[in-house]
Amino acid sequence: MALAMDAAALNAFLANDFEQVAPDFVIDSVAEDVLIARLKVKDGHLRPGGTVSGPSMFGLADLAIYTAILSHIGPVALAVTTNASIDFMHKPEAGRDLLAHCRLLKLGRVLAVGEAMIFSEGKDQPVARCSMTYSIPPKR
Repeated sequence: MALAMDAAALNAFLANDFEQVAPDFVIDSVAEDVLIARLKVKDGHLRPGGTVSGPSMFGLADLAIYTAILSHIGPVALAVTTNASIDFMHKPEAGRDLLAHCRLLKLGRVLAVGEAMIFSEGKDQPVARCSMTYSIPPKR
């Protein structure tokens, strides 16, 4: 199955439809089985102790799984998260971007399930793991 959107199309979609968060994120790459999204870590993403905040990591996972779904079905702005679970496993390193390696576990007509493993750039040990379910609106 050919992808409906590549990294350039996804980044343009985010810039047009989600301009409030687009400056913080970039889709680095998209393939049939994995999407890599980046959080460009800035001071506003840090919490006391010099680590990236949980909400920032959650936002990265949500954006990564959402765009992985869109890479297969096209620009459906109204697909929404219906369930989410995140495990924070290790302290992310301040001063490094975070990368979410995302794969879809199920892509149906109504529901999609994805998983994102989040890493500090250049490190092999994941800092968080997130799974999410999305509701896909019916085609009109």
